[in-house]
Amino acid sequence: MSRIRAAVLGSPIEHSLSPVLHRAAYRALGLDDWSYDRFEIDEAALPGFVAGLGPEWAGLSLTMPLKRAVLPLLDGVSDTAASVEAVNTVVRTGDGRLLGDNTDIPGIVAALGERGVGKVPAAAILGAGATASSALAALARICTGEVTAYVRSRARADEMRQWGDRLGVAVRTADWADAAEALAAPLVIATTPAGTTDALAASVPEAPGTLFDVLYEPWPTALAASWADRGGQVVGGLDLLVHQAVLQVERMTGRTPGPLAAMRAAGERALAAR
Repeated sequence: MSRIRAAVLGSPIEHSLSPVLHRAAYRALGLDDWSYDRFEIDEAALPGFVAGLGPEWAGLSLTMPLKRAVLPLLDGVSDTAASVEAVNTVVRTGDGRLLGDNTDIPGIVAALGERGVGKVPAAAILGAGATASSALAALARICTGEVTAYVRSRARADEMRQWGDRLGVAVRTADWADAAEALAAPLVIATTPAGTTDALAASVPEAPGTLFDVLYEPWPTALAASWADRGGQVVGGLDLLVHQAVLQVERMTGRTPGPLAAMRAAGERALAAR
């Protein structure tokens, strides 16, 4: 039996949960001839790896630092991926073309929608890195009012306003020193590295709205734990990881709907074992 291959690429890649999630999906879908691996690939090695993909390859998942580096290597890019100049999914078509997509953006929307968060009148973003641009693109779909981004530098502030202009989102920027103000927003998306928001945990208001913290390890973050203690709704990084992976599985295999419950259960088991 010939194998159909897929994999996640990035650097570092050792702790990626993608193999756990995608293999669980293949089991649930009965795709016994599919395999999913991980490869430590940096920007310098990416062109050679992509050039060597044979017809057995169905697709790739990409993590940092490859989401922008892959763009010139592709035959086409979806509007969603083009909107943030970042590809996390590559699908090989039947005629051998490599098409790039971004499932992080609809993954954010889907993870919030699963918790009953549809349209919101305003939102706040903590941070201004690559994930923040995807968060802005997601908010372009669900936020009817202003988004305030809390950042550490003028350059980052300029960047976020430029992304807002490009994505059609009204973005106001504020200094990170005032980030406690963000917690009063009906939806707060934390996109910063581990530990960055810990100092905000003591500032969570009574009856907070929804917090979407994109981290999944360590979990819960101090901010997420404090938010939940005060009765607020918390959406975590595993929710995002699973929802974007479900969309990847659907695009690569052509099978819908993807097995969300089986993939989430596999991810939870893997994290609990760490």
